[in-house]
Amino acid sequence: MAEFTMELNDEQREVRDWLHGFAADVIRPAAAEWDEREETPWPVIQEAAKVGIYSLDFYAQQYFDPTGLGIPMAMEELFWGDAGIALSIVGTGLAAVGVLANGTEEQIGTWIPQMYGDANDVKVAAFCSSEPDAGSDVASMRTRAVYDEAKDEWVLNGTKTWATNGGIANVHVVVAVVDAELGSKGHASFIVPPNTPGLSQGQKFKKHGIRASHTAEVVLENVRIPGSCLLGGKEKLDERLARARERAKAGGERVKNAAMATFEASRPAVGAMAVGTARAAYEVALDYAKTREQFGRPIIDNQGVAFQLADMRTSVDAARLLVWRASWMAINGRPFTAAEGSQSKLFASETAKKVTAQAIQILGGNGYTREYPVERMHRDAAIYTIFEGTSEIQRLVIARTLSGMPIR
Repeated sequence: MAEFTMELNDEQREVRDWLHGFAADVIRPAAAEWDEREETPWPVIQEAAKVGIYSLDFYAQQYFDPTGLGIPMAMEELFWGDAGIALSIVGTGLAAVGVLANGTEEQIGTWIPQMYGDANDVKVAAFCSSEPDAGSDVASMRTRAVYDEAKDEWVLNGTKTWATNGGIANVHVVVAVVDAELGSKGHASFIVPPNTPGLSQGQKFKKHGIRASHTAEVVLENVRIPGSCLLGGKEKLDERLARARERAKAGGERVKNAAMATFEASRPAVGAMAVGTARAAYEVALDYAKTREQFGRPIIDNQGVAFQLADMRTSVDAARLLVWRASWMAINGRPFTAAEGSQSKLFASETAKKVTAQAIQILGGNGYTREYPVERMHRDAAIYTIFEGTSEIQRLVIARTLSGMPIR
């Protein structure tokens, strides 16, 4: 019988400690400055590139960790440093994964290196899916891609929103509708190369949190791209659309549930980000409670504070375990029969919001000021219950999975 263990192996611990050191020495000291500036922290990204963290090779190594814990471990440590800067470092990975999942070997070899650049000339990439009227409801997407057969070109028109690195990216990966009658199954992904006419940055959002991460609209006006920029190629797309039409006639719910399983597998990574932020706030609150004295003794001696810290630590550890379980299931191909991916993201996200709020309360007036990091952590934590599916969407997915109802 295989040995059961919840301990990281030597290699995983070495990577974790290396990431923690980078987060402590490079990310955290820069966090307040870039939060105030609300700009992409290019110098920090460059430092990450120099040491090998900002690279496809690093994320590929973590992704293929057979335990499934490589990615959540990396996300937790980087986001422990600071959520905004960490998202600037890992945001390109969203676009890279889109190419890896759907692209040909030639497309992967051509475009992913251009997404990262190198340590002397770092680049970023953007994954553009959400729209002003199509966030959780992906079937409402309006951005269209029309094939010009005479020129072997695709013509893209529409507006994307909430795009990390949108407009400043070297390479944009855009999801667009190619067959509106098929709903989300009629979507395809496209590469928009650097300096393509017709692509422009729209509104740059001034956000409540994760301010060091650039978030903006991407406007596509008659953007013409070569046929080779359709991820996977046209022959594969035509075959997929034909199968989708046949399945839709036979009863499309099975197709929709299979698509939902893909989203389920990506949600634990967001949960791990939330765990990192929650853990950081808990640690600040614990240190403060042990050194801050009121009425002649440390405030941790008061049950009102001590019990809060006990609950905070318990919630953080429970969230991590849910994330690790879902990550292990995903890498081992275990079916999420109880929406375990959504469970991990839901619980970790809500934990981050609650724990960061409790940290502010423990620090009192100091916690409400920008002199202490928990105020920023609390603002950052709000995003976890919104992106990659809101908490309400996670609950809907979990409930419908348990009941056997179709997930639309």
